[in-house]
Amino acid sequence: MANTGMSVAVLTGGQSRRMGADKALVVTQGRPLVEHVVTVVSALTDDVFLVGDRPAYHQFGYRVVPDEYPGGGALGGIATALRAACHDRVLVVACDMPSLCSELLEAMAAIDADVDVIIPRTSGARQGQPAHETYETLHAIYRRSCLPTLEQRLAAGQLKIADILQDLRVCALDEPWLRRHDRHLASFVNVNSPSDLDRVHSTEQELMGW
Repeated sequence: MANTGMSVAVLTGGQSRRMGADKALVVTQGRPLVEHVVTVVSALTDDVFLVGDRPAYHQFGYRVVPDEYPGGGALGGIATALRAACHDRVLVVACDMPSLCSELLEAMAAIDADVDVIIPRTSGARQGQPAHETYETLHAIYRRSCLPTLEQRLAAGQLKIADILQDLRVCALDEPWLRRHDRHLASFVNVNSPSDLDRVHSTEQELMGW
């Protein structure tokens, strides 16, 4: 186990409307999605926990923390994670990212910067974010110093995670740096629907030369 000095929170929330079932528990390659995620991140720290308390989540053997901000979306999940973590720094990832890269996560954890957030920034637009770039808000390391800003936004009903970055000290990791550790940026692929799951399987087979 690496001594990264940080906690890891896996967010299991979301309505999973496009998937038609709880994404965290959807089975792929013989295991639920969330189990793929915790298997990778558990090598980083002794404090891994899931945010979003459903009875089925307890089967994986990790601490399960109820969301303290119902209706707060992923922003509320991050705030919950910061309050529940054993360490000052918290890596937050989503439960639907089956291709997380341990090398990239370890490289991010090794960055010693006096900032509130260490976050990947990839090219390409995403809804609700500035044109031509995307901040990977659910593959980022947050410090507890973020918590007052998050709670202010939650109280105001301003739930877009990317919007809080303007109020925080941010270390953005650009694509060339990211690709040195995860060449195909597979880490940032989310599974939101059955077709996404099929696409991930096809991509993995292609990269493996099948």
